[in-house]
Amino acid sequence: MTITAIDFHLNGSGEVTKEPETLNKIPGNRAVWVGIFAEMTEFALFFLVYFIAKAHYPEQFNQGPLKLNTLAGTLNTFALISSSYFVAKALASVRLNDPEKSIRWLWRAVFCGGVYLVIKIWEYHWNVDQGITTNTNNFYTVYYYLTFNHLLHVTWASGSLLWAIRQLKAGNYTQQNHLGFTAIACYWHMVDLAWVIIFPLLYVLR
Repeated sequence: MTITAIDFHLNGSGEVTKEPETLNKIPGNRAVWVGIFAEMTEFALFFLVYFIAKAHYPEQFNQGPLKLNTLAGTLNTFALISSSYFVAKALASVRLNDPEKSIRWLWRAVFCGGVYLVIKIWEYHWNVDQGITTNTNNFYTVYYYLTFNHLLHVTWASGSLLWAIRQLKAGNYTQQNHLGFTAIACYWHMVDLAWVIIFPLLYVLR
């Protein structure tokens, strides 16, 4: 289906042709963006700690990534990038007044979130079997702190997707009114973006 200016509802608040001011609105709502900026600030502080620790313990941070399971990190990156695509397709579907298709896309996104969580938990067990714990050295302390914090974000972001599915099934998110769904999608993309930064820092860069 082709999106036209007549039937495309930008932010769940009216048609673009009838309410052109919606073009100047940010996606979602103010509350979610306060949360997103707060979360981004939190992760920015984590990244600052990473670079400070790396400057003080360069050898640990050069050798640390070599012992991590890069395949697990790569698979999780693929899972989260795929999930963002599915969420974007879900949002596009509800804007085109196709809630059933939107629900199907969201279930795929939830599946990807679940895959991420399963792989991450398996990776932690694999680390322990290799003798990698929070007390091994400073690099692994930062690694566990960053990745576990991100795992928590993925967990409750996945819960928000399940909430969106419930709202779609109940008819509460429609083509004309899906502001909450847009806010959820924005938060999910923020969580994915954080991982796109975390992955090279912990698994790739030396």
